[in-house]
Amino acid sequence: MEYPIYVVDAFSDQLFGGNPAAVCPLDTWLPDETMQQLAVENNLSETVFFVPQADGFNIRWFTPGTEVKLCGHATLASAHVLFSILNYPSDKIIFYSKSGPLEVFRNEDQSITLNFPSNPPELVEQIPDGLFEGLGIGIVPVYKTSFDYMVVLPNQQAVVDLSPDFSKLAKVPARGVIATAKGLDSDFVSRCFYPQSGINEDPVTGSAHTIMTPYWAAHFQKTSLSAIQLSARKGHLQVALLGNRVAMTGKAVTYLKGQFQINE
Repeated sequence: MEYPIYVVDAFSDQLFGGNPAAVCPLDTWLPDETMQQLAVENNLSETVFFVPQADGFNIRWFTPGTEVKLCGHATLASAHVLFSILNYPSDKIIFYSKSGPLEVFRNEDQSITLNFPSNPPELVEQIPDGLFEGLGIGIVPVYKTSFDYMVVLPNQQAVVDLSPDFSKLAKVPARGVIATAKGLDSDFVSRCFYPQSGINEDPVTGSAHTIMTPYWAAHFQKTSLSAIQLSARKGHLQVALLGNRVAMTGKAVTYLKGQFQINE
């Protein structure tokens, strides 16, 4: 059997920017093992699968190492495929996920807005082994959510200068580690590390912004902010805190259209 596959650069308006995701539209689910093997074969930070249901789509995301409960850039990439390639007729899509329903909107300028649940971080005193050592930093404030640990660094250059020891960082008991600081050309910046999930550094991480947005919204006392993820590919987002939800807006570019074949 042959199935369509697309590779989309998300949270970028230029090819080779943002975060690439493999997007696999399906009529029915493939076996979990097969989807995980496809994620390994694609060797991107995320391979996303979705199947239609009555009023939207069920969606699942796989890294090369595991299935995850929430992924922003691959959701944006999926919406881009539906809007730009598969001619989805509405400007609103509902994706049903293990983190609940996710609304996605197409804007007049062809940017896409994700509406995700907010995940406010809480300050912790118990620092897990390997966190500071893995990042190669001294003592800084540490926060925790249901997904990740987050450290707040003194300035943007401190985020840029990070050179993690991923073998140590992988021992931190979480999905991953976010490093963030005030930005120079944006309200805040970040880098995101997920060696526990098979991704040493993620180029652009939508779900991490559901954590950082409530933190920085409280810090700056405003609800609309600009963000840059300072990976080598860089990602640019406009974010907004909407009560217990976070809106994240960005663009996407199609890199590849193709097919994969499974012998069944």
